[in-house]
Amino acid sequence: MPRAADRAGDAEVPAKPIHPFSSDEVRLIRATGRTRHWQQGAVLFLEGDPPDSVVLVEEGLVKITAESDNGYTSILAIRGPGELIGEMACIDNRPRSATVTAMHAVRGTTLASERFLALLEEHGPLALSVLRSIAVRLRDSDGLRADHGAFPAGIRVARVLLDLAVRHGSDLGLPGRPTGRVLSVHQHELAGAAGTSRESVVRALRQLQEHGLVFLSRGHTHVPDLRALARWAGH
Repeated sequence: MPRAADRAGDAEVPAKPIHPFSSDEVRLIRATGRTRHWQQGAVLFLEGDPPDSVVLVEEGLVKITAESDNGYTSILAIRGPGELIGEMACIDNRPRSATVTAMHAVRGTTLASERFLALLEEHGPLALSVLRSIAVRLRDSDGLRADHGAFPAGIRVARVLLDLAVRHGSDLGLPGRPTGRVLSVHQHELAGAAGTSRESVVRALRQLQEHGLVFLSRGHTHVPDLRALARWAGH
C-alpha cells in the first residue's frame, strides 16, 4: 500500500456534521422529556422490544448493533451528542430493529413514544428536523454499503476511523496540527463498523501506525492529522 504522502491530490477532510436540531428544538425536547444516565455497557434499547421511547444523546457515545441469524453482530452506527436514537421505531410503531448500547457513560433526555409523536404533530419544524436527520443517516448507510463493495478492509477501517474522528473525536491539542483528533473506540467496534474481522483491524492499524497516521494509547486512538488520514482513505 502506498504511503499517505505518495497519494495524489490534497485530500479534503469531511466536514463535521451539523447537529440536526436547533437550540430551540433541543430545549423543547428537554422540557418535554427527562434526564437519564447509563453506565458503560448498559443497554438503552434492545432489538425486538416495543418502541416505547426515544433518547436525545447529550453526553457520551452509543453503538447501534443488529444480530444476524447466524449470530454475527453488526455495528450499524455510532451516535453521539445532539443525535436522536430510537425515533424510527416510534414513528412506524414497529419493534426495535437494533440494540443500542452505551460505549461510555451516557447522559440523555428520554421521551415517551406518545409524547414524542405528539411533539412532531404540534411542531412542524421539529418534525422536519427529524426527517432530515433520518435522510442523512440513510445516505451515510448507503455510502457505507458502497464502500464495503469497493474497497479492501484496510481502506474501510481508515474511512470508518476518519468518520468517527470527525464526528466524535476530541481536539488532540498538538502544536501545528489543528486537525488532530483523539477518540475512544475498541478494535472490535472498528471491525463491526467496517464490516471486517478484528484481525484485519489490527493489521490496518499497524499499517497506519507505521506511516504515522495514527498512534494508540490505552483505550484511545489518536489521529494526528485528519488530512493525511483522508488522503490514505482516498477522500
